[in-house]
Amino acid sequence: MAYPKIGNLAPAFTLKDQNDNTVSLKDFKGEKNVVLYFYPKAMTPGCTVQACGLRDSKKELDKHDVVVLGVSPDPVARLPKFIEKQDLNFTLLSDEDHAIADKYGCWGMKKFMGKEFMGLIRTTYIIGKDGRLKCIMDKFKTKSHHDDVIAKLDELGL
Repeated sequence: MAYPKIGNLAPAFTLKDQNDNTVSLKDFKGEKNVVLYFYPKAMTPGCTVQACGLRDSKKELDKHDVVVLGVSPDPVARLPKFIEKQDLNFTLLSDEDHAIADKYGCWGMKKFMGKEFMGLIRTTYIIGKDGRLKCIMDKFKTKSHHDDVIAKLDELGL
């Protein structure tokens, strides 16, 4: 498992969102900075805390010209429930076959309660308007993730 290189173009993708619309990374090129965050499963405690932090930081993220895209292996049908339940104000994308997580290097061996299994490793990527990868965040707490993202955007001058 290897992450893409900082400074390179971020791996391209096209996925279905919660409304079954197609969303591509290239849709935002030249327009927005992208906070692409991969989370293991909608409506689970850590993922909910992380999503709500980003939801509540919308004004701050808007100042950085950021679009937030949450990606999980959940089927499209599960995503609207998560959005409605938590009143989320950003797009969720379905990567059921984890092909995009593979491209981004965040699908790998995990340990949970003594078991090892392949799964999604919670990781956030900051992509500039130029489509280049600016930052990879893989060490953070879900409850302070949004603050870490904003601090990183400030640090990067985005």
